[in-house]
Amino acid sequence: MSAEDNKTIVRGYMEEILNKGNLAAIDNYFDKEGVYFNGKRIEPMQLATFWRRAFPDANLIIEDQIAEGDKVVSRVTMRGTHQGEYYGIAPTGKQVAWTGIAVDRIAGSKVVEMWHEADELGILQQLGVHLTL
Repeated sequence: MSAEDNKTIVRGYMEEILNKGNLAAIDNYFDKEGVYFNGKRIEPMQLATFWRRAFPDANLIIEDQIAEGDKVVSRVTMRGTHQGEYYGIAPTGKQVAWTGIAVDRIAGSKVVEMWHEADELGILQQLGVHLTL
């Protein structure tokens, strides 16, 4: 597959699953055996359900996307309203925005590995969580 084809796959899952909440589309984009997420095998449904439950109105914008070989790097901004539990934090109703970087590896037209980093500290601060050392 070309780098442009791989970018299309990543844009597709981000729009269809994360933005539209179409969890039924997971098999269209992810390997049926699951994916390696930040080095640990996980079912894509778990990850999508976690984010969609916490922020059901989430909207992800791809700010930049670069592809080379079988990897796609996306710089994203995500916005949503905290309407479900997030790492044990009860819903606050607060609107939050955060940035992140996603590196996805594609094999056989499916995502097989993901490395995603999000500004989770920024999310916690916006939710009013106070961390002390």
